Amino acid sequence: MQNLARRLFVCCAVIALLLLPAHRKLVRAQSSATLAERLQKVMNRPEFAHANFGIKFVSLDTGKVLYSLNSSKLFVPASTTKLLTEGTVLAKFGADYRFHTRIYRTAPIDKNGKLKGDLVLVAGGDPNLSNRIRPDGTLAFVDEDHSYNGPAVDGDPLTVIKQLAKDVAAKGVRKIDGRILVDTSLFPDGPREGGTNVVMSSIMVNDNIIDLTLAPAAKSGDGATLITVPQTSYVKFVSRVTTGPAASKSDFDISDPVTNLDGSVRVIVTGTIPLGSQPTTAAFAKTVLTEALSAAGVLIKPPKHPTAPDFPALARLYIPQNQIAEHVSLPLAEEIKVTLKVSQNLHAGMGPYLLGALVAKNTKDPLQAGFATERAFLQEAMLDPSAISQGDGAGGDWADLFTPDFICSYLAYWATRPDYPILFKALPVLGKDGTLVKIQTANPGAGHVFAKTGTFDSEDRLNRKVMLNGKGLAGYVITASGQKLVFAAYVNHVSLPLDPDAAQAVAGQALGEIAAAAYDAPLENTSTSER
Repeated sequence: MQNLARRLFVCCAVIALLLLPAHRKLVRAQSSATLAERLQKVMNRPEFAHANFGIKFVSLDTGKVLYSLNSSKLFVPASTTKLLTEGTVLAKFGADYRFHTRIYRTAPIDKNGKLKGDLVLVAGGDPNLSNRIRPDGTLAFVDEDHSYNGPAVDGDPLTVIKQLAKDVAAKGVRKIDGRILVDTSLFPDGPREGGTNVVMSSIMVNDNIIDLTLAPAAKSGDGATLITVPQTSYVKFVSRVTTGPAASKSDFDISDPVTNLDGSVRVIVTGTIPLGSQPTTAAFAKTVLTEALSAAGVLIKPPKHPTAPDFPALARLYIPQNQIAEHVSLPLAEEIKVTLKVSQNLHAGMGPYLLGALVAKNTKDPLQAGFATERAFLQEAMLDPSAISQGDGAGGDWADLFTPDFICSYLAYWATRPDYPILFKALPVLGKDGTLVKIQTANPGAGHVFAKTGTFDSEDRLNRKVMLNGKGLAGYVITASGQKLVFAAYVNHVSLPLDPDAAQAVAGQALGEIAAAAYDAPLENTSTSER
């Protein structure tokens, strides 16, 4: 038996040795596949049978087009639109720009600390009046933002508002016989942003979101626990959520807000969550400021019959002598990072409004003025705006259409700018962070692709499926040999199952694989194609 065992071992060893050269040959064949061959393999998958691809890779070092497919055609870009919005904001404001949120008094403070007048918070367009601010001068983010039902960052989301209130109290204000007002005249409230369903506004406390955490009870059938952050009397949540069996799925609904006569809001949450499940997160400046002032020891006595504020008249009182509190934001570079890393739709949607109001100085029609500012920026860069179309700042408008040619030219232009490192560092990194954290994590190209993602879909009611109108990925690749590339990859019209993760699992992974293919493919053997 021992001899037989030895012979079997020797035979197995010989077989293994015989297999090794073939295995090595297979590895060499894979690594020698050209970029075009690798991309074609991805596009030939059955899930893309009816889809359209637009792809382009260009070497920044030589200017050579390494691969091109339908690159002059328009594609639904989804949130890669943010590259244009945030790029223009960065270029026009500068990386060190800071937003100012100020509080003014409209009357003197007497010796007893009484203000016989109004206290006015003047919105400055700061998107981060929240708990993102860190002591080290950075803005924190989580890879899946709370506005998309991800977890909120640690800390109190009312930190900034509470500090402003403490600063007011520190100036000797003990009582206010007047109104607490918030002046949002910088630009009027816009429409609800499509990705988060939050109204775009020049005042942005916790992204204008209240985070809801639902935790199951200890046994099935009992009511779930609802926790709201921040807690405020502005809105009252009525929970009718129960705990379902452990094997059940979460199924809950949030009603449309009902506004009460006093301006407060009532919302009803219904449904079930599974036994043993982890808490889930679901989405106001005057109320929280008033509450913060009260907590800081300021007694507020509003008029019994207040009149509508005349903000243009009040603006004459916004002078240094009347300023009693101010919050200065971190540098804009940090805001660009948050918006691009997590694809923050609300912040990007504000971009054209900020450009119009603060750069073009047009408060009557800041949205159109903002787009005019962006168009001028693109023309100054010798780029052709006719190769794109844009209807919003975030990428959720049907007018948003880009050609891969244009985006590659735009990204190549940015690589020549002195502020390019700011934009580059703000991009999600393949397999590492932001919206690319779960894409191609085991691919050799992980950590070497720096790109903005995008997803735009609609419900296909006929087939009870999802139509992925557009999935995009555009940015930079640092290859294994050290070459620097720009690329744009779009896939439009992919039919997907009714699964919230399908877009990422199918098209997101495919575009990540396409981008990563350029990391170690022999680029000198690539071909150019058009169809």
